[in-house]
Amino acid sequence: MTVTKADIVDVVSHATGLTKVDTEAVIDGFLATITDSLQRGERVEFRGFGSFSLKVRKPKKARNPGTGEEIYLPERIVPVFKPSKILKDSINQKYNTNS
Repeated sequence: MTVTKADIVDVVSHATGLTKVDTEAVIDGFLATITDSLQRGERVEFRGFGSFSLKVRKPKKARNPGTGEEIYLPERIVPVFKPSKILKDSINQKYNTNS
């Protein structure tokens, strides 16, 4: 199952009593803040949840799986998410309990 932005808006709206329009505005602002911070090269941390940061991927040769043609991938910067130990433990506890 996939949780969409609309699903999150519904849950947060119901939990807070805000309208869906207001809740969506808050979530959009939240995501824009994370995006802006990463664009400035800053690390974004939510204690107990995880952190967003940037990682430099080195240039490399790769192969197009469809044609077999060799291609060159230049150096690039990608956003990465690292979950906190608390988040990892809570997920593992949930899955180990229900197994």
